[in-house]
Amino acid sequence: MNSIIHINNALQELDNEVEKILVNWDIAMNEKDNLMLPILQQKKVLTQALEDLTYLKENPPAPNRACGISKYRQD
Repeated sequence: MNSIIHINNALQELDNEVEKILVNWDIAMNEKDNLMLPILQQKKVLTQALEDLTYLKENPPAPNRACGISKYRQD
C-alpha cells in the first residue's frame, strides 16, 4: 500500500521537525511547546491512520461487509 509508505515518510518528517525545535537553544521552552503542539497533533492523526491501514492490510474485509475498524480500536 502506497499510503502506508507515504504516512511513514510524513511521520519521519514530523519527527525531524520536532527534533530541530528541541535542539534549537535560541527558542524559549514555552515557544517550543507552541511550535510543537500542531506537529504532535498531526503526528497523532497520522499514527492512527497508519494503524488503521495496517489493520486493514492484515485483515481485509470480506466483500460487502463492514471493515471492523471500530472493533479493533481500543479508544
